[in-house]
Amino acid sequence: MSRVPEMFGSLSFNESVMRDRLPKDIFRALKKTMEEGSPLAPGVANVVASVMKDWAIEHGATHFTHWFQPMTGVTAEKHDSFLSPQGDGSVIMEFSGKELTKGEPDASSFPSGGLRATFEARGYTAWDPTSYAFIKDNTLCIPTAFCSYTGEILDKKTPLLRSMDAISKQACRVLKLFGKDVRRVTTTVGAEQEYFLINKEDYAKRLDLILSGRTLFGAPAPKGQELEDHYFGSIRPRVKAFMDDLNEELWKLGVAAKTEHNEVAPCQHEMAPVFSTTNIATDHNQLAMEMMKKVASRHGFVCLLHEKPFEGINGSGKHNNWSISTDTGENLLDPGKTPISNAQFLLFLTAVIKAVDEYQDLLRISVASAGNDHRLGANEAPPAIVSMYVGDDLDAVIESLVSGKACGDSQKEYVSVGASVLPPIPLDHSDRNRTSPFAFTGNKFEFRMPGSSFNIACTNIMLNTAVAESLRVFADELEGADNFEAALNALVRRELAAHRRIIFNGNGYSREWEEEAARRGLLNLRSTPDALPLYTSEKNVALFTRHGVYTVEEMKSREEIGLEEYNKTIHIEAETMLRMISRQILPACFDYSGKLASSAAVKAGLGIEASAEKTLAGKISGKSSELLAGEEQLRSRVDAVPQDVHEAAAYYRAEVIPAMEQARAAADSLEVLVGKESWPFPVYEDILFYV
Repeated sequence: MSRVPEMFGSLSFNESVMRDRLPKDIFRALKKTMEEGSPLAPGVANVVASVMKDWAIEHGATHFTHWFQPMTGVTAEKHDSFLSPQGDGSVIMEFSGKELTKGEPDASSFPSGGLRATFEARGYTAWDPTSYAFIKDNTLCIPTAFCSYTGEILDKKTPLLRSMDAISKQACRVLKLFGKDVRRVTTTVGAEQEYFLINKEDYAKRLDLILSGRTLFGAPAPKGQELEDHYFGSIRPRVKAFMDDLNEELWKLGVAAKTEHNEVAPCQHEMAPVFSTTNIATDHNQLAMEMMKKVASRHGFVCLLHEKPFEGINGSGKHNNWSISTDTGENLLDPGKTPISNAQFLLFLTAVIKAVDEYQDLLRISVASAGNDHRLGANEAPPAIVSMYVGDDLDAVIESLVSGKACGDSQKEYVSVGASVLPPIPLDHSDRNRTSPFAFTGNKFEFRMPGSSFNIACTNIMLNTAVAESLRVFADELEGADNFEAALNALVRRELAAHRRIIFNGNGYSREWEEEAARRGLLNLRSTPDALPLYTSEKNVALFTRHGVYTVEEMKSREEIGLEEYNKTIHIEAETMLRMISRQILPACFDYSGKLASSAAVKAGLGIEASAEKTLAGKISGKSSELLAGEEQLRSRVDAVPQDVHEAAAYYRAEVIPAMEQARAAADSLEVLVGKESWPFPVYEDILFYV
């Protein structure tokens, strides 16, 4: 552990490296670009590129790549070597400012939602100097944005950066009203990452895991998570070795991995980093997911990032802990000791409440996928209904402001656990509500709905832009007020009263809450096909175009990409099920029932009673017929999918998924009837309870 400070960031071209290696004037120019977004002069870029290349070569790099985040949800890279042939047959290692700041990858084969035709191939990548370059696999990776030849954005980073600019601009306007001269406001994020680790040999025997990332068949194991003994339990030595290796890889890249523990389900774990600026946190989370898979393989594991790899136990999410801070280090969501008298905090809190209420559809859209539809509302994750938890203290403050009744300042309370050797424990302003999609947790909000595999850019684009809009509306009103204090009080009371319906501190899993949410007029978008068509509603188009985050065409493309991804995912799962049924499960059932029939025949010839074999063979035969009928029904429905992307999504949800569930039920009942040695792939008790 004494090596950690030396190790941390050793493969990252971070500010410390820049300060040490760049000429002072070049470093100042680059720093200004990073902090203020000012253009980088070509001469500065050339010097930075040369120094970056020398540093990378010293660390074993032979190639460079523009590392970007297309709409696939994963990262992309095209490697070029530093090698430059000379006329005498020798080579030198070169890297120019142009190569640093701009690349030209093929844009035709990435999802574009109709923005680009297949034959229109040219795309551009542009360096994001606010996110440090790093070395991975002997390659200098340069974080970049990605756009088409005609300027349409084809990635997740560009709109994220735009949304960060939007909320900074509006927050600075508001802070100026409080007498604060702030140059930049940034949102910060800490993304808690849940994942499963299973044995590589089990994974290799499951076609469903290989092709879809989740088990499409599987009867519950006799033991699941009922005893609640895995959560925060002692970490298995093999898993701890993986975690130690993962930490080292992430620390070298400058990713501040901090927390690790067992999660609720067997084989499920979590990693959480220290907070960082939102675009850097997004880059780091993409790196973390890649490294988890790579490091897992070294230890004989496969890392599963699907939202619901196993039926009947908890799936995996990614909690997006979001806050707002100034360039002076002030957390704008810190209520302080007396939140009732903290006007600035109350205004920003009101802005978030207003944003979540008015754009609850966008937050739901930001977490919509076929995988996450299995998880949301399944008594293991927040429901599909977006609501906010603020805790009893803040709820009392809001009640006081709305009603006009007095509310005393909350005093610091302590919990006594009744043992003299233990000190009193300071009580926080809010408890934790694991059923709440959007919970205030002291000085930040924890958005619990994103799925494990998600790129968190989408969620934070929605959140940043929606809060920027609230702040814009507030600033427009307050900047023209004759009496700022009176106008501020009136605004906060009015907006809290108007949007208080989004606040719910109770059990989000209960049927009563679903009914209450409907009475309040909150949306219950149960599935991805329900949510995505709202992307391009009039109010949402107005929001994103007003703040320059998306154009109308870019929004339409993202709606189409989301629906296409949903349709393709369900189609792959259905085709995989059909293949496993016909090639693996039914042959195994026929073989085993045949063995039972042969055994019965032999016994009958010897005059021995064989009712057990006959009974079991009959059950297997009946369930096999049921499975075959389910297979035929599933095939007919898959073959009838409409061509239109919207119609297809609705059809997959209404027709294909129920047929998949019916086929699975028959197959899972057969699993517990057929002998273990005859079943064609590992079952849950094998996969989840390895040594």
